[in-house]
Amino acid sequence: MSGPVHPAVPDPPHPLTSDPSHRVTPDPSHPAAPDAPRAAAPDAPPAADAVHPVDESRPLGRILLFGVQHVLVMAATPISAIFLMSATLRLTPGVTVDLLSAALLLSGVGSLIQSLGPWKFGPRLPFVMLPGGAPLILFMSIAEQHGLRTATGAVLLTAVFTFLVLPLFARLLRFFPPLVIGTMIVIVGVNLVRVGALLVTGRPGTPGFADPARLGLAFATIGLIVLFTRLLRGVLRQLAVLLGLAAGTALACAVGQVHPGDVFAGPLVGVPRPLPFGTPVFDLVAALPLMLYSLASMAEATGQTVINAEAVGKDIDIRSDVPRTVRGDALTSLFGGFFGLPLMVTSGENIGIVRVTGVRSRYVTAAAGLVLVVLGFLTPVARAISVMPSAVVGGAAMAVFAVITVLGVQMLGRARLEDHTAMVTCAVALALGLLPVLVPGVYAGFPSGVRILLESGVAVGALTAAVLNVVFHHLGRRPASAAVPAEASRPAVRA
Repeated sequence: MSGPVHPAVPDPPHPLTSDPSHRVTPDPSHPAAPDAPRAAAPDAPPAADAVHPVDESRPLGRILLFGVQHVLVMAATPISAIFLMSATLRLTPGVTVDLLSAALLLSGVGSLIQSLGPWKFGPRLPFVMLPGGAPLILFMSIAEQHGLRTATGAVLLTAVFTFLVLPLFARLLRFFPPLVIGTMIVIVGVNLVRVGALLVTGRPGTPGFADPARLGLAFATIGLIVLFTRLLRGVLRQLAVLLGLAAGTALACAVGQVHPGDVFAGPLVGVPRPLPFGTPVFDLVAALPLMLYSLASMAEATGQTVINAEAVGKDIDIRSDVPRTVRGDALTSLFGGFFGLPLMVTSGENIGIVRVTGVRSRYVTAAAGLVLVVLGFLTPVARAISVMPSAVVGGAAMAVFAVITVLGVQMLGRARLEDHTAMVTCAVALALGLLPVLVPGVYAGFPSGVRILLESGVAVGALTAAVLNVVFHHLGRRPASAAVPAEASRPAVRA
């Protein structure tokens, strides 16, 4: 659990400081977000009862507005993930509706767990959770090779496996300093920008790829977000992304690119069906790729937790808060597996919104979670969201996701890249992690199980950075307590 908020001190040396207790403390001199409290005067007593902006409650209407903004930016991910899964595995329309309802519902439940942090689950940071990405690809691969029941069993096995290996992983956190995490965040950001771009352009080789009208709509949406950010003030400025999405959709409607269809066809309320594929089949061999990926997912959760804390200026203890994030992932995935979903993972998508808007309250993402839970039962609303032009959503997503890349670059700026070994570690990890993004299909000649893991640039980049960090900075070195230099106040995450 996070520690108390410390008053500002004059001229701190670096934006992050770390001590042997694994506490990561934001720099009070770092430019504050719009809702950050003013620094206390040097002679003022510490505000012991001060509420950190992360824990600050806001008027209900405002919280809901900000929560809806998060939902509109992230809703395309669970919807597109389920549609891709349905098309690839040739699922029936009824099963697809059940899965879509379950995806929205579990995204909401996971966001509530991570934001509110009940018991030992969730870091109490403004997080959202989503299906999709590498876990979705792995799920579909297992389903195609071994059947949907085995794929469901693999998700359940992996969730239990995550709980079992977490104590060991928590001991390895000292091998993930800002150099490793910053490299991983850059790769995450670039991957997410690519996801947003594909929503705009479509996939190469498909009809209508890079249609100029869709590109123009995406660029107009980005321009509108920038315009609102420049011209508006206060709450309206913080809603720039939401207003950009609304204005972009209105523009798309005006030029005939919105096709609503029959949004209200079918029942008003839909309840997701448990075990839509039947009784799970538990096959350890079939589940192995997903279980191996879960290790990389824990490393990614480490980066997401640190960068989220950095984005909101929250003092955290990574040895306790990172395991809380991973437990939230595992618990939500366990629930999701019973509804036929792939692994649910903590998402970095909302971090960009937090930085763009400056709204740091975790109750906003909790509100987003409640909205998602409601949407999981209201099928017409979910269908209406899916009608929003992908070019509009993709344009907004590109702008928001690029902020995550910038956050990674900021973290790398504190990783002493003037050290040659640190530079080599970062360079090699970026090269290997970005390779499948820059050259799609580069691993097409490898066996399917190996290919899926290699094509996860985040997993490869994180593993490469962690291994090289151990090689250069841990093997053959003195114990950390004896080797900490005088400049130990520089940002680092140590054991």
